[in-house]
Amino acid sequence: MNSAWQEHLPLQHIKSISPVSGGDVNEAFRVETDDDIYFLLVQRQRSDSFYAAEIEGLNLFERANITAPKVIDSGVIEEDAYLLLTFLDEGVSGSQKALGELVAHMHRQYQPNQQFGFDLPYEGGDISFDNQWTDSWIVLFVEKRLDKLKERLSQLGLWTEDDLAKYETTRKVIVHELENHDSEPSLLHGDLWGGNYMFLTDGSPALFDPAPLYGDREFDIGITTVFGGFTEAFYDAYHEVYPMCEGVERRLEFYRLYLLMVHLVKFGSMYASSVSRSMQQIIDDDPNE
Repeated sequence: MNSAWQEHLPLQHIKSISPVSGGDVNEAFRVETDDDIYFLLVQRQRSDSFYAAEIEGLNLFERANITAPKVIDSGVIEEDAYLLLTFLDEGVSGSQKALGELVAHMHRQYQPNQQFGFDLPYEGGDISFDNQWTDSWIVLFVEKRLDKLKERLSQLGLWTEDDLAKYETTRKVIVHELENHDSEPSLLHGDLWGGNYMFLTDGSPALFDPAPLYGDREFDIGITTVFGGFTEAFYDAYHEVYPMCEGVERRLEFYRLYLLMVHLVKFGSMYASSVSRSMQQIIDDDPNE
């Protein structure tokens, strides 16, 4: 990185800024000073609003005693948005039981007015969601997320008329099931896959890269099941602290479908068969058929 970054970051005596792995959305850097180490995320050619929701999510985590990086600073340097965080030292392994308990604790942080949504939109590299407040989880999840993904897939030419018809059948099953399920607006991580948690050097778990919203906690749990990284110890500990409701196995597929549709938008046809199988699974598992 050029000298402008060292001049504008609110840190004294920067020794080095070196690139590290940061996922598929951000560029990430390890920033070392004489006194400490920091984690820097950069989004090229974006305004500072890109990180606004993530910052609010991390601040909510801090207030709820959920281990996560702390926000140091954010802004724009040379037309690139940045987010400066504390650096967490990663260990070799840790307790999946403690991770399950941590996620259950997060989900017990409820929206005070019992509404679903968030004050800030979700801004992704390929698709964004407005997170507008609503009294209905169906409105937020189905109308504001699944339907928007459907429209985007159609625009990209990734769905045929048969796919769109299959989606409409799937959508009816999801809506009917959620109409008969009591959803509560829990604080959600919003992107809880295996790459967004870590174990620290003492073995304790930490969460990072939130895409926060208040929604049905099954959303997060469904996402954990798509790409692995969570063991039975995680799910057993979570259920012991915060038992899941009847019919959860059917509903988790709704959130697997959501994540697979996001990946179909982002990465193209390599996810087409997985999305189709997920929709068929929802249709086949419909208890009303």
